[in-house]
Amino acid sequence: MEETVKIYTIPTCSDCNYAKRYFKENEIPYTDFNCADDPKYPEEVWNLTGKQIVPTIMIRDMVFVGFSENLSEISGLFYKA
Repeated sequence: MEETVKIYTIPTCSDCNYAKRYFKENEIPYTDFNCADDPKYPEEVWNLTGKQIVPTIMIRDMVFVGFSENLSEISGLFYKA
């Protein structure tokens, strides 16, 4: 089953770039919503989290604010031990 991953980013965010690289290297399909390109994306982040922090990552019905600090939990969603 393909997972639907949405990631809200900005180009200068190192954690955003790390997240996108992780998903790409692990062949996990994702959709990137560049908050610098469209003002509706930061609004969506605010509505999801009450914060304006990137990366904000949605997987299934879960929302993660930040990538590095959530890597273990995110990996566990795709790779079972």
